[in-house]
Amino acid sequence: EVQVDELQRLLAGMEKEHRSLLLKMKEGEAELARLRSVEGDKLAEQDRSAQLEKEVAMLREKIHHLDDMLKSQQRKVRQMIEQLQNSKTVIQAKDAVIQELKERVAYLEAENLEMHDRIEHLIEKQVSRGGHSSRARSKSEYVSRYVGSTLTGPKPLPLIRVVET
Repeated sequence: EVQVDELQRLLAGMEKEHRSLLLKMKEGEAELARLRSVEGDKLAEQDRSAQLEKEVAMLREKIHHLDDMLKSQQRKVRQMIEQLQNSKTVIQAKDAVIQELKERVAYLEAENLEMHDRIEHLIEKQVSRGGHSSRARSKSEYVSRYVGSTLTGPKPLPLIRVVET
């Protein structure tokens, strides 16, 4: 972004210089036309005319060079913006994959908790051999419904644990 800002600042400077050179060139052409229209073969006017013609030619060359540089800088800025947009797209895709993986981890952790509770329940059942009746708990008691993946950011699924009394 700093490079883009710097390039834009340079582009603005080049455009300003371009306008001033165009103005100078037009002024030089106007003066040259005026000198040509004036009668007389004065040596000073001929020298000034030749000097102005050289200056106009030089200014045209500078303008052409600035136009080329301006187009080049604009291409670079467009490429940098395109790269930035591509990077954002890649990051969004990776964020979506990360979110999906986090949701899968939460689901597997809930399954793991369910299995631990079932094992504890079976152990308690074997140890006590009797007592009050209890039932196996399902995953739905541990994990809220699957909402689907979103790109808004990580959103851990809440664990809901039902304790029988």
